[in-house]
Amino acid sequence: MRTVIVPNDAYRANSAKVIQCYGQPEKLAKMLHRTNPDSPNRTQATVAMGFVTGMLAGLNRRQIDPAPLLRATNIDIADTASRIPVEHYAALYNRLNHELGDEGFGLFAQPMRVGSFEFLCRGCLSAPTLAEALTRASRFLHVVLPDLAVSVRRSHGRAELVIAETRKLADRPDDPGRIFAFEWLLRLLHGLSCWLAGRGIGLDSVIFPYPKPVHFADYALIFTEDSRFAPTVPGGTGTLVASFNANLLDLPIRRDEAALTAFLDGAPGKITTLYRRDREMVIRVRDLLRAALPDTLSLDDIAARLYLSPRTIHRRLEEEGSSFRGIKDALRRDMALSRLTKTRDSISQVAADLGYADNSAFYRAFVEWTGMAPVHYRRKWAGKSA
Repeated sequence: MRTVIVPNDAYRANSAKVIQCYGQPEKLAKMLHRTNPDSPNRTQATVAMGFVTGMLAGLNRRQIDPAPLLRATNIDIADTASRIPVEHYAALYNRLNHELGDEGFGLFAQPMRVGSFEFLCRGCLSAPTLAEALTRASRFLHVVLPDLAVSVRRSHGRAELVIAETRKLADRPDDPGRIFAFEWLLRLLHGLSCWLAGRGIGLDSVIFPYPKPVHFADYALIFTEDSRFAPTVPGGTGTLVASFNANLLDLPIRRDEAALTAFLDGAPGKITTLYRRDREMVIRVRDLLRAALPDTLSLDDIAARLYLSPRTIHRRLEEEGSSFRGIKDALRRDMALSRLTKTRDSISQVAADLGYADNSAFYRAFVEWTGMAPVHYRRKWAGKSA
């Protein structure tokens, strides 16, 4: 029996590219490199060394040599300006938890016993909505992590995830361990929320209660571009406030026990590799969508440009905790917010530049993102900057 392959348009286009490169080995090699998932020089998501320094602060306080753990995870902290692959960072995260028997990295008054993250996930899994899941998370963390109090506030279409010190975590506001404690817990709660809802959840802004750290540039990739720093008064306690659209709290929980089993494989360190803004396939898709504006590209269009099948792209994006629709929505959202707050372009022009067929479609999308109309959002931010 003979199998007949009927080429589609994407296949023909990609075949033509290969034929055009024939006789030009360097060009052909470059093209094939982009399509090979095992190419050694593929762009990798990386982590600034400042996050590693903070993670190790608990070891330093206990005067435990971190060298064995660093060697085991292939991390060299000698060069403080260097970056490490996020997979190595996740491996260090898990090994450190296991070594200390503490998922809180030895940073708090009492250890957060190994297995706490799994119990946290299981407690949230049966919640009907994200709001209820975060309420359950807050109650659970009150028991296992009393040094930081978690709460959610909702008012006038906005929601705030609040993480407050109940006791000083360090004498200095800029202590690496204290900074990491806030970074870690926000990352954990945000990543868990995204996973439970089955989609990315955009943070509009975050106020961190410490001076701007040396690795602050990474905050735009991990949290939000609107990351602000309000140092805690010496001797006082600090509060982190992450703001987002209150409508997101009504999202249903979309995960089940089977999904949780897969999610816990490599957890809790695994959560550091998900729902980032610098993941490789996410970056490639986002860049192509941005470059094409005001034209809109379909998943098939993206697949043709990357010499991959739509199914492969879908799978890779899912592995990175994202989706094609989620990337497209997030790109339009980020660009819309930037244009409305930083330019005087008309709303109709912004809508057209972002590929919306009419103003009403842009209006509906914007209200879903922010809970308010574009004109009201612009006035609100104009008032803040006045």
